[in-house]
Amino acid sequence: MKTFHIGGVHPHDNKEFSAHQPITACPLPKHAIIPLVQHIGAPAQAVVAVGAKVKVGELLAKAGGFVSANICSPVSGTVTKIGDWTDAWGAPGQAIFIDVEGDEWIPEIDRTPEIIRQCTLEPKAIIDKIAAAGIVGLGGACFPTHVKLLPPPGKKAEVLIVNGVECEPYLTCDHQLMMEHGEEIIVGIQILKKALGVERAIIGIENNKKDAIEHMTKLANASLGIEVLPLALKYPQGGEKQLIDACIGRQVPSGALPIEVGAVVDNVATIYAVYEAVQKNKPLISRVMTVTGKYVSKPGNYCVRFGTPIDEVIALAGGVPVNTGKIIGGGPMMGRAMDHTENMPANKRLSGLLFLSQEESVRPEESNCIRCGKCVQACPMGLEPYLLQRLSELGMYDELEKHDIMDCIDCGCCVFTCPAHRRLLDGIRPGKAKVGAILRERAAAKK
Repeated sequence: MKTFHIGGVHPHDNKEFSAHQPITACPLPKHAIIPLVQHIGAPAQAVVAVGAKVKVGELLAKAGGFVSANICSPVSGTVTKIGDWTDAWGAPGQAIFIDVEGDEWIPEIDRTPEIIRQCTLEPKAIIDKIAAAGIVGLGGACFPTHVKLLPPPGKKAEVLIVNGVECEPYLTCDHQLMMEHGEEIIVGIQILKKALGVERAIIGIENNKKDAIEHMTKLANASLGIEVLPLALKYPQGGEKQLIDACIGRQVPSGALPIEVGAVVDNVATIYAVYEAVQKNKPLISRVMTVTGKYVSKPGNYCVRFGTPIDEVIALAGGVPVNTGKIIGGGPMMGRAMDHTENMPANKRLSGLLFLSQEESVRPEESNCIRCGKCVQACPMGLEPYLLQRLSELGMYDELEKHDIMDCIDCGCCVFTCPAHRRLLDGIRPGKAKVGAILRERAAAKK
């Protein structure tokens, strides 16, 4: 069974807590907080004013640059504030605050359950609709989807690779989305194939989702140019470069994008959002997220409107378990522990909430590096994590650049495999951020 060739680890998947739980709609909040940064790139710019009445689907903020994304209203009501806001990890930003009044949608959105299979739009019109809907990658990176569909001059997509892997432990929202909305995902794949001008699409699904493999294979068999590829279990197979390697055996060069090897990768949740935008005129205003943990009383997969305070989502799942030590936004490998949940809303970036007990939250005491090389063997990008951590601590940013620190995908394989329990990623991240800033300043100086 296929998989990627460099590095990787095998954490226990812990999917059993929320797997096969049907998608449940979270009730509307009374107050919504809409951050203006829910994507990679420039913050969106508000186009509404305080006091404005808005409807579901109405544009709240427009993309602030080429790599940016629109934000459309997930609720109807009155804008009460546009101002400063701090997320659950301490990062400052701007947000739009809305008092929710009813649930009034713009009339252009088709809210009927009928599946519309034929798309008559030309590629440019498809891409324009995706951009207008504010769709970003929902697998974690939140890269604006319309930008992926506009390859740079001289580059041509050959294959669309669909990420149904969901390799992050505990999370099951993509799995359940495939089971409940597989037909719409297939239509979305055909739409993206048309937009990209490609004939071939591959849906990669890890082998711990046998029902999804069977279900999506049946649907794909009725649609030309789409194949389902079962993949061996290995983390982080959902990473773009790892999935490309697993599906078509091509290695994306250091510092390059997937289009360099003729591939475009999109997550199944992103593709479902594409279907809704193109066929139903529905902007990206909600997502399915997993709420899970060994002691959560009602773990499951919840469809949540953006802006909904996560405390309300937590309440729907039975509340915070009494022995909770950490609440992680996302999964245990790439997610981050939250400083707080107060005034933290569901948004495009948040794929799940994981509750770890006090016992599970204790990090083993770290000791000196024993030079075993396990972090090097585990790194799916072929890097030397022990070296990157040390160079970062020493502030040797030129050396960090030479050793390709920007190729690090923050997957945590190095930490997972380290017998000395070294906080490798904690040390690497600041160096990566600094080198990234240096590269941006260098690029700006050349313009």
